[in-house]
Amino acid sequence: MTKHIFSLLALGDSYTIGEGVPVYESFPYQAVQMLRKQGFHFHAPELVAKTGWTTFELAEHILHTSLNEHYDFVTLLIGVNNQYRNLNAGDYKTDVEFLLKKAIHFAGERSDHVIVLSIPDWGVTPFAKEKDTQKIAMEIDEYNRLNKQVALQYNVHYLDITTATRSAATDSTQVTADGLHPSGKVYAQWAQLLAGHISKTAGS
Repeated sequence: MTKHIFSLLALGDSYTIGEGVPVYESFPYQAVQMLRKQGFHFHAPELVAKTGWTTFELAEHILHTSLNEHYDFVTLLIGVNNQYRNLNAGDYKTDVEFLLKKAIHFAGERSDHVIVLSIPDWGVTPFAKEKDTQKIAMEIDEYNRLNKQVALQYNVHYLDITTATRSAATDSTQVTADGLHPSGKVYAQWAQLLAGHISKTAGS
């Protein structure tokens, strides 16, 4: 009997591609490595993400790109650039709902195989030291309230990574050289949470 080789599609922005770190340190790649060590057979993850993308830009790209019909697991982490550009939160929610429906479709209509990750708070990074960090935190919380609401509505798994990223303020090893993006060490924490959920779901 041939062993099933799992596939993972990761949708997002700079946090998904791992801006500032080698691609193998991005959280989807680290998660796949962890799962392989547990004995699961995985293809390299497919990343559909770009630094600077908003929900709308990600949606546009998906609509005009030929992707596989089906993936075993799909992650979605998007919205920081909506917040950064002061875009409308209501539009964000509409876009997330569209993206989530797409993600569920890619996962063969299995909502438990889709994972939404919360948006990290970039206000705690050295990059934001001249900015209104309280305003950033409040807006990120509002965006996360909306993406969690949509995730629960569609019965997909939700991972809160924001709480942990807020500790970056006191630890310089948690950001890359640009003072903004997470380090491989932080992505490893996200990957562990993601691999934990996937291993339970893939093994059942």
